This record gives sequence, C-alpha cells and structure tokens, in this order.
Amino acid sequence: ERLKLTGPGTDLTLGLPLGHMWSGAFMTRQDGLGYVANLPTEEIFTLPHKRKAEGYLTASMPLSYGGALMDDFRLTFKEGRVVDVQANIGESVLQKLIETDEGSSHLGEIALVPHSSPIAQTGLLFYNILIDENASTHCALGSSYKFSIEGGDRLSDEEFTARGGNPSMLHVDFMIGSDQMDVDGITADQKIEPIMRNGEWAFEV
Repeated sequence: ERLKLTGPGTDLTLGLPLGHMWSGAFMTRQDGLGYVANLPTEEIFTLPHKRKAEGYLTASMPLSYGGALMDDFRLTFKEGRVVDVQANIGESVLQKLIETDEGSSHLGEIALVPHSSPIAQTGLLFYNILIDENASTHCALGSSYKFSIEGGDRLSDEEFTARGGNPSMLHVDFMIGSDQMDVDGITADQKIEPIMRNGEWAFEV
C-alpha cells in the first residue's frame, strides 16, 4: 500500500495505487514480441499514487537535463505535490521543470536499484539519464506509465488520474539512492516488510 524511503536527506512515504504493478525493462508488444526497452537496465519500477507523497527527498547524484545541471537539491512533498524546492546548483531550472504543467509537480515513477549495480560501481556520471538512472534508486517528476497499473492501457487520462496516475508532458528521472538508503513496504494492515537495507535488497533475488 505504501513505501517508506529513508536515507541521508530523505524521509519520504509514497502511497501506491490499487492495482499497481512492478516492472523491469522487459516489455511485450501488442503482437506478443518481447523486447528490452532500455539497456543497460537495473531498475524495478512502478507508479506512486499522484496525491500520496509525503515528506522530503534529496538527490544523491547530479541531474543533467536539456544541457543544464542540477545538483544537491531537495524536494518537499505534501499530498503528492512539490511544495518546496531547494538546490545549490540549478534551482531555477528545477523550478521551471516543476512548473511545466499540472502533473510535473507530482511524482510519476519510483524505481528501486541496488547500490551494487555495475553503473553505480563505475563512480561515473554519464550525463545521460537513461544510463545514470541505473546507478541508484530513483524517482521521476511528471508522467507515470499507464501500463504500471492493471488495465491502465485502456484508461483515459481522466480515468487514469482518478486511480492515482499522473499524466504530464514531462518525465524526468533523478537519483536519490545510496549505500545508506533503506526502503520498507507497508501493507494495508500496517505490517512493515523490509525491501532494501543500506542500498541493497533485504532478501534473496
């Protein structure tokens, strides 16, 4: 029902929509052909509920977007919306991204990536988010993927939003994970299930 993420500069609770689904990069086309949409890939991802993000998070790596660099930034959320932006580098650019449209001030993705991933172990910033996102647990501002919720591909934007999805013209991933991040799942009956400890899976995978 919810995820709890804690680490340096991050204390965030994300509600998850009813019927949400976790995915990897392997996809299946409508004609049944399987393919991998992004290589390299390390993530397992889903959509957070548009209106159920509470707390704050801090980027653990710089974000390069559209030729601009944003670094050492912190976002605070209330009822799913960004209500405060702080950044030592690129704050005005980040603020403009969040103001792109109504959905860009909400989260559209939460992706779990172990700190031991090969991309993380290079210690490099590739300045390409499709590579850099595989170094760290990350979130995305903006659009969530309809296929991340049961029957989502058949939903209109209005129906998708009603179920907790977040339509937007923007989808910008940024990294928040580290070797100090813990992630817990919280069930509907308030049971806490460890998912990650110190940036690594808390169970065998």
